[in-house]
Amino acid sequence: MKALIYKEFKLAAHPTCFIFLAFGAMLLIPNYPYYVAFFYTTLSLFFYFLNGRENRDILFTALLPVSKADMVKARCTVCAIFELLAVIIAVPFSFLNRALYGPCPLADCNVAFFGLTFVMFAIFNGLFIPRFYKTAYKLNFLVPCIVVFLFIGAAIALVFFPGIGAYLDATSPEGMIAQLPVLIVGLVIFILGMVLTCRRSVRNFEKVDL
Repeated sequence: MKALIYKEFKLAAHPTCFIFLAFGAMLLIPNYPYYVAFFYTTLSLFFYFLNGRENRDILFTALLPVSKADMVKARCTVCAIFELLAVIIAVPFSFLNRALYGPCPLADCNVAFFGLTFVMFAIFNGLFIPRFYKTAYKLNFLVPCIVVFLFIGAAIALVFFPGIGAYLDATSPEGMIAQLPVLIVGLVIFILGMVLTCRRSVRNFEKVDL
């Protein structure tokens, strides 16, 4: 697995996977829908799979002494690493955002924001990755893209609801400590979602005749 993951980073990952990690700096744009910064992470994963398809990476990897299950697990692991890195890199910019600007009218960069970002990643992974491994060739980014933007719209809309909005949009130290359950639940959903996504993808890929 270690060698497969290394191969994914060196040979299969598209340059945008690394470039778009810097888009965490978009959290410094005032009054912006900050979830969009992480949409670019999902877009880079689409390019990652597209790059592998066009370069026949699936066929190349299948010729190596590895199982189909390990091929899928390695790619899912790399996707999770890129998503986690996107969040980690964005965190310092969220602190700068709060230091430079007042409250954002859409959704503030706080603890709950990152928890919901993990949920967004879980949704994208579950819709995109298993569908690809049904054929190991066809890519369907439109449906995951639409659902992700619907989620972004819903997450932003929540801050305008009485009660829940004040909780999700709090930026005081006490308010963000109270948001820790959202972060923890979001991270658990992300991890469990990736595990289930990987299992479904393995089942789909096992049926594919390369």
